[in-house]
Amino acid sequence: MSHRFCIAPMMEWTDRHCRVLHRLLSRRARLYTEMVTAEAIIRGDRDRLLGFSDIEHPAALQLGGAEPARLAQAARIGADFGYDEINLNVGCPSDRVQSGRFGACLMREPALVADCAAAMRAAVDIPVTVKCRIGVDEQDPETSLRATIAACAQAGVRVFAVHARKAWLAGLSPKENRDVPPLDYDLVYRIKRENPDLTVVINGGIGDLDRARDHLAHVDGVMLGRAAYQSPAMLAEVDARFFAGPPQEVEAAVAVYVDYVADQRGRGVPLNAMTRHMLGLFNGRPGARQFRRHLSEAATRPGAGVAVLIDALALIKPMPERAAA
Repeated sequence: MSHRFCIAPMMEWTDRHCRVLHRLLSRRARLYTEMVTAEAIIRGDRDRLLGFSDIEHPAALQLGGAEPARLAQAARIGADFGYDEINLNVGCPSDRVQSGRFGACLMREPALVADCAAAMRAAVDIPVTVKCRIGVDEQDPETSLRATIAACAQAGVRVFAVHARKAWLAGLSPKENRDVPPLDYDLVYRIKRENPDLTVVINGGIGDLDRARDHLAHVDGVMLGRAAYQSPAMLAEVDARFFAGPPQEVEAAVAVYVDYVADQRGRGVPLNAMTRHMLGLFNGRPGARQFRRHLSEAATRPGAGVAVLIDALALIKPMPERAAA
């Protein structure tokens, strides 16, 4: 199970349609769902919350919660749906998550996180992993991160994705928590050196594949979030640069995605639910602005179909050839 290159779980972004597009661009990147609470899975519409396409593998389900028994039940349901990994969210700083006593505020309760992880591991045969921050509020990250890692490792967790920032639960919005607290990559590097038997994946502020590759000198894997979402064409290079596999072609991926969009429209999925994940796909290409404008305006209209996407794609022009030196 490789976590060498991962795409971060992102609320309202990494839904099933986003993951299909990303999988078509990279066969090897590990994909994560948006965070889903254990209670939502237990009580809610499981097909809507957990349904995904076979093409998405390897795909991980990220759970939110703080009650070991409920998380175990939700993990078992997720495993039955076919996910390859269950990931526990110990990093989300939103007010709604805090009010439920899970997400980043769990950094204050490493023993509880370990109990949750242990209960989930006992319930499923697939790996249970943890995604965390380096600390919250006035915590000393040197202490808080080590405590969380040590407790969860004692419970059998072997894979940790670490967002190398604190979360400030009082005074900063979730958006600000993605940018304002300073990054401490060196701490994550030290955690890996101290725990050579664990898989440590670094996350936070990684803007391109070159910087991602640099981190691999110190840790086992990298996890990109907004950069991968906002400029998804970079993912076509991931298989070649990180897995020694063949590069993917953006145009070929788009052709398959058009067929996927047509199929999903036939099932009643709104066009914009799928095309919104493509808006940054052609950044830097001639016609990209017109492509974005056309989709933004036309894909939300009632009854909009795949022809809207095809018309938008026709606005993209080839990159001009560079003159010989």
